[in-house]
Amino acid sequence: MNGTPATLWQRFQKHYAVYPGVGLALDVSRVNFPDLFFKKTEKSMQRAFAEMAEIEAGKKVNTSEGRCVGHYWLRRPELLADHPDEELRAFAKEIPDTLARLKAFAAKVHAGEIAGQDGAFQNLLVIGIGGSALGPQFVARALGHPSRDRLKPWFFDNTDPDGMDKVFAELAAAAPDQTLKTALGRTLCVVISKSGGTPETANGMIEVTHAYERAGLKFPAHAVAITMAGSKLHGIATDPAKRWRDVFPMWDWVGGRTSETSAVGLLPAALQGLDIDGLLAGARACDELTRVPDAARNPAAQLALMWLFLTEGRGAKDMVVLPYKDRLELFSRYLQQLVMESLGKEANRAGDLVNQGITVYGNKGSTDQHAYVQQLRDGVANFFVVFIEVLRDRADGQAHVPVSEGVTSGDYLSGFYQGTRRALSESGRQSITIILDVVTPARVGALIALFERAVGLYAGLVNINAYDQPGVEAGKKAAGQVLELQKRVVDYLKGHAAARRSAPPTAEQIAADLGQDADPETVFKICEHLAANPGRGVVRLSGTSPADSTYGKA
Repeated sequence: MNGTPATLWQRFQKHYAVYPGVGLALDVSRVNFPDLFFKKTEKSMQRAFAEMAEIEAGKKVNTSEGRCVGHYWLRRPELLADHPDEELRAFAKEIPDTLARLKAFAAKVHAGEIAGQDGAFQNLLVIGIGGSALGPQFVARALGHPSRDRLKPWFFDNTDPDGMDKVFAELAAAAPDQTLKTALGRTLCVVISKSGGTPETANGMIEVTHAYERAGLKFPAHAVAITMAGSKLHGIATDPAKRWRDVFPMWDWVGGRTSETSAVGLLPAALQGLDIDGLLAGARACDELTRVPDAARNPAAQLALMWLFLTEGRGAKDMVVLPYKDRLELFSRYLQQLVMESLGKEANRAGDLVNQGITVYGNKGSTDQHAYVQQLRDGVANFFVVFIEVLRDRADGQAHVPVSEGVTSGDYLSGFYQGTRRALSESGRQSITIILDVVTPARVGALIALFERAVGLYAGLVNINAYDQPGVEAGKKAAGQVLELQKRVVDYLKGHAAARRSAPPTAEQIAADLGQDADPETVFKICEHLAANPGRGVVRLSGTSPADSTYGKA
């Protein structure tokens, strides 16, 4: 945004809002919206506020799964105390009871009353996917510290065996005797899956179970589940013959991407030794603030309206998230799921084709000033920036180290943020800045709640359902079809070898013989993957291209 220093200063004063109750400020002055924008969008904004009130009242807005969306209740369970639905009313007690129970569990772990087979727990391995890993990872990185962590956190957040092996190696390297057995004997595993059938999480659980067995240890003695009552995982964890350490609830009205203030996020944080009361208090305070049905006094509403203006209400520009704080490095990854899974929808609530969404990416400042900020300033203007500035340079009042006369490394970080903001503005690139006074549990909780509410309000403004995820389910279904085809390909090659046919088959021949919608490209990729992994029963016999490569039974 171009303008004289005087006009920019006037605009800054007008559009810089401070919210001392949650320790943050919001600056939308570098978004070039017209003076009447808030007035013109008032009716749509009030409709979005009303829809959010209906969500908190228990309306089943996740229509594809027929469930409520209640992550706000996690921070204020008393909202359900007088609910007409008896089942929902019961959660007014169950939510705080679960919180008390997980705190007590963490305290017993820290005291050594609950221990592993090789002694008191020292490590925490969280096994999850999506929001069941992204939220806990973000909070662990944002608030953890090696000198204060009661348990050191590790994560299985994918079904990549090489990634799991790397975690096992890191665990072993951190053990006193450098062995995996000792490390696992002091590692508490938290398995998070609502249904227990999520493949990535189930695979991670199987891999770690085998690792414990190879080490001569019993996995159930080191395991905790977070899942829905009656799920497959619940059945495994409560099996009388192999009972796990404990099971904590994951309720159907909590979506993965909004689960950080449920047991999903709070149990790992409590075990790490983080202040979960502070996290909840910050989220609760931000919820109160962002319930205010006045956009001028509501930072989440202002964020949603800026997104509406900047993306033209149809995802016309990407959101680049740049926190100028190492602790907040994972925030952009966390927001990718929260924003993109919530807003990336093919149809609106009327069933019209809209292909909505806002693409999110980012890393941290000032690192990115040596990476993609060059393109942001001089390249294609298909984005807007959300800066996150943290005023406090060092935690715990540590002494500042001058790196030149009167200047600290934190001063440089602030200068780089301000310089980048100014340079982008001078090139007509628009930005929003969120200012935190310090990174604490309360501030992180407020930041999470702020974006959760902004996503919900934006969805109301553009008339989409932010709380279902049909595209994710479609991807899971397609993956299942590939794995089913893989079994048929392996059986086919076994049969081909048994029949001693002379010419080995190509992917195209295999697909033609299998029929039933087997396509050559998928068969080729299946064969290549299996052939690259010894012991999988398939070998490439000849050829280098998709057309002439032939395969057989290993």
